[in-house]
Amino acid sequence: MKPARYSLRASFRYALEGILQTIRTETHMKIHLAAAAIVFLAAALLNVGTVQWLFLVLAVSLVMAAELLNTAVEAVVDLVSPEAHPLAKRAKDAAAGAVLVTAGFAVVTGCIIFYVPVTDWLSSW
Repeated sequence: MKPARYSLRASFRYALEGILQTIRTETHMKIHLAAAAIVFLAAALLNVGTVQWLFLVLAVSLVMAAELLNTAVEAVVDLVSPEAHPLAKRAKDAAAGAVLVTAGFAVVTGCIIFYVPVTDWLSSW
């Protein structure tokens, strides 16, 4: 059987549906979005530079992508292994670990980028 072909437009629509579904159903994605909004607002208020913006966008994008992949892995594992199984746990834990690693990168990136602007702002008081 030949696989179905999708238009580029349909591919983007399906990807957007996946993102929106994840936002609607996953608490952690909502937390990541709220954190990203705070980070981007702080970056704008503190006038961080272009390169710093690039790293902030990279860090946020990595966390979002990892969360999307984690959600996909969890859904597939639940589909193929509805009962508890050590390999299912291993897959889910590894996917969650990927989110943790990217979130750690995002926190370290934020600390490095915001350290000087925040200390300068605090010392101006």
